[in-house]
Amino acid sequence: MKELTILLILLSYNLFAQLERTKFLITTVRTGDTEIFAVNPVTGDAFNISKAPMSEERYPAWHPNGKQVIFTSNREDGKTFNYYIANLDGSHLKKITNLPEGSVAYWASFTSDGKWIYFNEGNTSKIYRVTPEGRQQEEVTEGRDACISPDGKKFVFTQKGQKGWGVWIMDSDGKNRVQIIPNESEIGGIAPVWSPDGKRVAFSMQVGEIAEIFSCNADGSDLRQLTNIKQISSSPAYSPDGRFITFRVTNEAYWRDVKKMKQTYDEKAGDKRPIWVMNVDGSNARIVEVLHYQCAMDGSRAEIFNIK
Repeated sequence: MKELTILLILLSYNLFAQLERTKFLITTVRTGDTEIFAVNPVTGDAFNISKAPMSEERYPAWHPNGKQVIFTSNREDGKTFNYYIANLDGSHLKKITNLPEGSVAYWASFTSDGKWIYFNEGNTSKIYRVTPEGRQQEEVTEGRDACISPDGKKFVFTQKGQKGWGVWIMDSDGKNRVQIIPNESEIGGIAPVWSPDGKRVAFSMQVGEIAEIFSCNADGSDLRQLTNIKQISSSPAYSPDGRFITFRVTNEAYWRDVKKMKQTYDEKAGDKRPIWVMNVDGSNARIVEVLHYQCAMDGSRAEIFNIK
């Protein structure tokens, strides 16, 4: 037993030692408000990028250059979530989307060349794209929780099937929709993402009454269960080098009930949905302890960027 404990400690130390020169981009309630922070997952050193105490900021993503970030905010009217872009220090903040009143933009993803941002709108299940400069905003197609492939040619997304929400692939123009695995989830929160090389996708899938993180090839082959947390694991995100996956863990799917979701968001309990990290093969899954009591309750991913 003692030897096993020592081994687990060493494995955990090795994992976080490799993450020491990274920053996690997170949605946090550490200030009492919902803000976007860049945080060192080992030391806990943190910087408030959004600095907007009178509004809600969510769903951040790194620009591929690592010098800018995007996130949603309702700072204009308190009810419409548009995307904004800013430098890593919060300077040069600019609104880059213009959505109808009451819209909720979420889960944006960049093409690897940084030329396009694709994002979802929650009320209509529409997928949009816009440039980082805020130009050429256009509706692309319909789908939920879509993520653009690094080369900009394919979406992985979720769609209602016969029993629940499944994992689907389609061309970037919305054509050739294919469900790539037969598994479906009544819990939802699939949140599929591409690996940096565009060869695999990771996503959340129901297992009994809980949900775990899985991955498969882009055609659905080689399906692997990566986590065995036995709670509800969701919102996976690959590191840029493809070595790690972050994800969120909670004990209930509160997003399935509108009243329960509002109550959970209003409570702003920092330990309700902490961030975990693991090797890309699912080994050595660990909670990020320095972030354990400060994470917001929304489905924002904890995106990693490597510091050179």
